[in-house]
Amino acid sequence: MWRIRTHRMGIDRGTKILFSDFVTDGAMWTGEGDREIRMKIPFSESFTSPPAVMVGMSMWDIDAETNSRIDISSDNVTADDFEIVFSTWGDTKVARIRADWIAFGEVADEDDWDDQDLF
Repeated sequence: MWRIRTHRMGIDRGTKILFSDFVTDGAMWTGEGDREIRMKIPFSESFTSPPAVMVGMSMWDIDAETNSRIDISSDNVTADDFEIVFSTWGDTKVARIRADWIAFGEVADEDDWDDQDLF
């Protein structure tokens, strides 16, 4: 279990359109080419260590004539940023995706000691 001192708990969140491939006939819509995208998302402030990040889809536009195969997750989480990873495979055709995310973690406190304060 991860315990966070409540006065140091930071929550950051956001929303991001990952792509609109129907506009440009991109790989997600045509089904040809790389079917994974990674988008780096910076936090509004740094955490003291990598936070827990939850990613979900808040809008999806998928071709009704094909199977719906979708994987969305976070990866490469650091104290400063993370990547949203979206992928699909097979005959799935995705026109566009919007992802929402939330990060929970410990943030610095004004009472923290800085080693430089000692000198």
